[in-house]
Amino acid sequence: MRERTQLEKSMNRVREIEIELEDSVGLLELGEAEGDADIVTEAEAAIEALGPVAEKMELESLLSGEVDGNDCYLEINAGAGGTESQDWAEMLVRMYVRWAENHDYQVEWIEESAGEEAGLKSATFKIGGTNSYGWLKTESGVHRLVRISPFDSQSRRHTSFASVWVYPVIDDSIEIEIEDKDLRVDTYRASGAGGQHVNKTDSAVRLTHLPTGIVVQCQNDRSQHRNRATAMEMMRARLYEHELQKREAEAEAQQSAKTDIGWGHQIRSYVLHPYQMVKDLRTEVETGNAQAVLDGDLDRFLEASLASHVAGRGDTGAGA
Repeated sequence: MRERTQLEKSMNRVREIEIELEDSVGLLELGEAEGDADIVTEAEAAIEALGPVAEKMELESLLSGEVDGNDCYLEINAGAGGTESQDWAEMLVRMYVRWAENHDYQVEWIEESAGEEAGLKSATFKIGGTNSYGWLKTESGVHRLVRISPFDSQSRRHTSFASVWVYPVIDDSIEIEIEDKDLRVDTYRASGAGGQHVNKTDSAVRLTHLPTGIVVQCQNDRSQHRNRATAMEMMRARLYEHELQKREAEAEAQQSAKTDIGWGHQIRSYVLHPYQMVKDLRTEVETGNAQAVLDGDLDRFLEASLASHVAGRGDTGAGA
């Protein structure tokens, strides 16, 4: 039913564009026939305005992978560098939350670990909404910040790193088998000052999948049972995404950021000093309005990386 609803919505939007185009062409012909320059100008403006709408729909048509339409988990971890990197991690969290809110997506907090002085050591949250994974899947990788550090008394320029990991929420139609012997379960109390999203209880749960070393944790609920259930959902999602990576690597079909995520794999640089610029190192897309990007204006980067991702694969699948 969800797939049917999405298809109907897309088809209706195509029909709306077709009708608007036909009406505008008719108006243009009428204006030319009557020699009315105002009508011609109005019709031309209406036709031109349909261009960006059609381009956006063309990009959305690329989101046809088996889990592109799903919600996603977004995990951010500060790199080495203490407070400076932890502050950068918190800035990235804010950037993605702003992006989600601007697109009417829902944000659900899963885990948040506060830094010693400021910022965040790590944070995990779920972004819910149609195609949220499809849009964000190419954001996985290392993000680099260059700025004058507000934590440096000598106002020196610092370079900081934080990693972003995006993986899809998977439903019951995809079977992921996890054997008990392969899973280590740890419970702990949410530590540190935390944030407003963290309940300070003894119910936090950490799961480790021993064969792959994948670790997930959840502390957003007062119930240890519910935290464990959420952590199991995250583990299934991570294992599914891990399998997608293996399949893509084996087929040598992907040359983009998803196959090699590590501290040496930078995908984007954010420079705030001595000039302002955000540049994607994969697509060469850049902008001088760094503040707008940090406020969630990511669409130009997401669209370019999505198009590049599909072109590099030679198909439109997410891993099929």
